[in-house]
Amino acid sequence: MVARKDLPYAKKGTTTGAVMEAMVLPALEQGGYEYFRQVVIGERLGGGKHIVDLVAYNAEGRGYLVSMKWQQTSGTAEQKVPYEAMCLIEAALSDPGRYAKAYLVLGGPAWTLRDFYTDGGLWEYMRHDELLSIITLEAFVARANRGEL
Repeated sequence: MVARKDLPYAKKGTTTGAVMEAMVLPALEQGGYEYFRQVVIGERLGGGKHIVDLVAYNAEGRGYLVSMKWQQTSGTAEQKVPYEAMCLIEAALSDPGRYAKAYLVLGGPAWTLRDFYTDGGLWEYMRHDELLSIITLEAFVARANRGEL
């Protein structure tokens, strides 16, 4: 597998997604992926650094962006999903060939719009669904574990 030492990193400021990482990282390893945490992948739409939770690479060197959102209690994570989806699509479009796909992974028990997002509800309003999957934590872990990102 190709080493990806050229990726810039950011320090993780919170432990909000620690439970998700504890499930996702072993699944990526089992699936044969090399991964990097808290990677600066460029600028967000509207400005500022775009930091994704993970960038994973398969044995062929294909890259996958992974952004994870955890919703344990009612809050703002649901409102951040459309903007994060747009930013992930922009990242994939801005560097063709570097990232095969992006995943927006939704975990936690307190989502009211989880089914809307994971069943493709945003695609009526957005393009490029081939570049982004909005997926549950359980479905992502299963795909990663099988090496099928």
